[in-house]
Amino acid sequence: MDARFTPEQDEIRRTLRELLHKRCGPEELRAAVDTPAGHDPALWTALAEQLGLPGLALPEGYGGAGCSVTELALACEETGRALAPSPLLATAVLTAPLLLALGTDAQRADLLPRIASGALTAALAVPGPTLATALGLTRHDRRGQWAGGGRAGGVQARQADGGWQLYGQVDQVLDGHSARLLVIAAHTGGFARSRVLLFLVRGDAAGLTRVRQTALDATRPQARIQLRHVPAELLGGADADVLPALARLGDTAAACLAAEAVGAAGRVLERTVEYVGQREQFGRPVGSFQAVKHRLADVYVQVQAARSAAYYAAWATAQGERVGGLALAQALQALRGAAAEGIQSHGGIGFTWEHDVHLYFKRAAGDELLFGPVHRLRAHAADLAHVLEEAG
Repeated sequence: MDARFTPEQDEIRRTLRELLHKRCGPEELRAAVDTPAGHDPALWTALAEQLGLPGLALPEGYGGAGCSVTELALACEETGRALAPSPLLATAVLTAPLLLALGTDAQRADLLPRIASGALTAALAVPGPTLATALGLTRHDRRGQWAGGGRAGGVQARQADGGWQLYGQVDQVLDGHSARLLVIAAHTGGFARSRVLLFLVRGDAAGLTRVRQTALDATRPQARIQLRHVPAELLGGADADVLPALARLGDTAAACLAAEAVGAAGRVLERTVEYVGQREQFGRPVGSFQAVKHRLADVYVQVQAARSAAYYAAWATAQGERVGGLALAQALQALRGAAAEGIQSHGGIGFTWEHDVHLYFKRAAGDELLFGPVHRLRAHAADLAHVLEEAG
């Protein structure tokens, strides 16, 4: 592994950081999360047209840049620094790889160029609070019981009038209220012979109801979607191997999420160091006290270790290694520690709504609820590596 970044990778980071600094400051961030979409459409257009972020990891034949997961992870690190609310995670990280892996030639030719251009946003809808399980990050589920198990609940699919119809409800769909395309996991075949397939649903489909939910992390908007005999199109063929595809996606998504968390952790640490260098107590800067130095030094070590793990995980996905979950666990723990130390070091102001440090803590807590918790990510990584199996 060559740990050095290429000039092109450094340019992606530099250009994106400059754009977000200009277009996604504290005031712009708070204004964006209060909009119905939960993000600034003009910023998303700029990210797509100027930097090509939605198609960064898509093949050039579909209008993408043909880059690897590493470049996408570096982009996520920068959006994480700014806590930039955008459809990047839902569209480019969670949905586009499934369309590329499982879609028919016609589906890929129709959808992927529009995603690469930023014209089409998409969201992955997994029934129940089980996204981490569906992506194979916290435990094995070879039968897809997280999708409802063919029983009541979840989403059920049945053939009708020469096509497919979906019925059910999905909570906690990232950007599900604004995405123009939904990729929905649903059970088919009843309980006895049920299996999980993925379906494409237009955002304006008849019978589809979408409501934005109040989320702990306002920069990560979520929605509840309800389906009542909604017309849907099967993604790929009836023989599509959905569960392994979701597991492969999970490792890639975990690497990008780890990089995003590392970006947020690094930024909140920078802001904390800057603040303790300015705030005075007993006639001297708070940051000059040895105890404060030690605490922040510990956070720095955690963040740097998590950054290395995230970079390695992004590189390793192309080598067939499954280390994304472990990198994500380390990154989430680093973000939680950096955000908590940031609130502590900021004193009373750190608890106020007007200051931004609490947004980083909410990102840490919200990501653990969606993709963790940390101890389950680590336990599953240990199971995959057979760390705790008895010898003999």
